[in-house]
Amino acid sequence: MAGPGSDIEHGFPHLETVRGAITALYKRLSYDTVHTFGLSVPPVDVAFDDDEDLHLGVQRVARAMVQHLRLPDARMIVGFREMQHAANVELAAGPEYFIELNDRFKNHRRDIGAALAHEVMHVYLHRLDLAFPGTRDNEILTDTAAAYLGAGWLLLDAYREDSLSSQKLGYLTPEEYGYVLAKRALAFDEDPAPWFTSPQAYEAYVTGLARARRDEQRPPLAAAGRLARHRYARDRRHVAQAPASAAPAPPSLSNGGYAFEGRAPLRVVFPCPTCHQRIRVPVQGRVRARCGLCRTVLDCDT
Repeated sequence: MAGPGSDIEHGFPHLETVRGAITALYKRLSYDTVHTFGLSVPPVDVAFDDDEDLHLGVQRVARAMVQHLRLPDARMIVGFREMQHAANVELAAGPEYFIELNDRFKNHRRDIGAALAHEVMHVYLHRLDLAFPGTRDNEILTDTAAAYLGAGWLLLDAYREDSLSSQKLGYLTPEEYGYVLAKRALAFDEDPAPWFTSPQAYEAYVTGLARARRDEQRPPLAAAGRLARHRYARDRRHVAQAPASAAPAPPSLSNGGYAFEGRAPLRVVFPCPTCHQRIRVPVQGRVRARCGLCRTVLDCDT
């Protein structure tokens, strides 16, 4: 897990991996299980009192994460040491898991909850046997899962940047954390904005929210804007007028786009704006589609 640094990446460079992580969560956990995480870890459960014993407080926060993720038979043993990264967890069969936190957290207690959210999520995903190939993508999966399942708002709140110093935890950019938290907010009707103590975190959340709302305004969704609708109509007409021997190109849905496939009937393929599972509907005007993975009902104009 990455620690403080002066060069913080911004924007959405990992967005496709983030979207794939959200899809993977729904596939592995199911809609019903994902929606048992409708309430996030509350700030009071991860805050440190000024006079609280450090080690007792760390164990208390770790237990809060364990309880939030419903890992009652997992015991987190947390210690501190000098290290390059912010934290590390030893993944084994359990039930005891050893988490090491960077010594700097002894003087930066407000961010201990963020570090533990990431490491305990590693344990949760390990027990689910859910992983992405490669270290980078697997860490992005962990950050995304923490944010989407209600503990990761702490990771965004740990982001601070000014002219003298900067800090960010995790592998996602601040805006990508904001995007995942916005996806969660739209799916669970829970607004994390009042919990942010970092002004920069709030700004990143607002940026992520705008990007998340754009997912709900892409063709063939009926909420798409006028220019997008014109572009969609042009693409649909081009496919419909193509010779019968020329099959539509295979679907390529990068960046939340759409594609046409088949011929009789012609179908449009597009990602669900909630979970990014591929949805196929016939091209026949106004239709309502229901995502089989996250159960979102979508108004489409195909």
